[in-house]
Amino acid sequence: MKGLAKLYRMGEVEVHALRGVDLDLFAGELVVLLGPSGSGKSTLLNILGGLDTASAGEVVYREKDLTRAAERELTEYRRHHVGFVFQFYNLIPSLTAQENVAVVTDIAKRPMKPEDALSLVGLGERLTHFPAQMSGGEQQRVAIARAIAKNPDVLLCDEPTGALDSTTGIKVLEALERANRELATTTVIITHNADIAGIADRVIHLSDGRISEVSVNDVKKRPGDLHW
Repeated sequence: MKGLAKLYRMGEVEVHALRGVDLDLFAGELVVLLGPSGSGKSTLLNILGGLDTASAGEVVYREKDLTRAAERELTEYRRHHVGFVFQFYNLIPSLTAQENVAVVTDIAKRPMKPEDALSLVGLGERLTHFPAQMSGGEQQRVAIARAIAKNPDVLLCDEPTGALDSTTGIKVLEALERANRELATTTVIITHNADIAGIADRVIHLSDGRISEVSVNDVKKRPGDLHW
């Protein structure tokens, strides 16, 4: 990302969500974007994932300029290169865990087997369970399995523990950390919870649409070592 800016106009009001962000992300690293509500985290994540476009600047993914890509190219980018995990699980209630994951693997170029993805997040015994039969944390882990099952190069997570209690949130972070470690997927987690930053390779602090600080973790914590 170079000089990345995002301006929203609501009538006569202008909102600067991002103001000249410069940032490189590297293959296989786990990055936490940390900042308060309104700091620009979600806007940045949506632009990285091809869900939104920048007002200025550029986003380059493996020499492909996403800021000048057509909608069809962005769709291909999202489909084949990016996995998304949101705060709310967006599972299909009438499908089992395995079937919810298969919705993605059926359109991916090089997918994992749904059962393998569910095993990776600790749900190998819950393949035939429906969302209503699972806890919130288990549903979020199904959502993570769905995201990683297409073997994405980039995994983008927007407040993945925001709707969960601390114990359940740690299980979800363990699933994300394990996916990052075993699949070497570049993983970006946005949060306002400073404790989560302990599991990251790098922590990017955002404030008022700008990067205010970048820190590197010399000794990463495991999710189970976090104190919320």
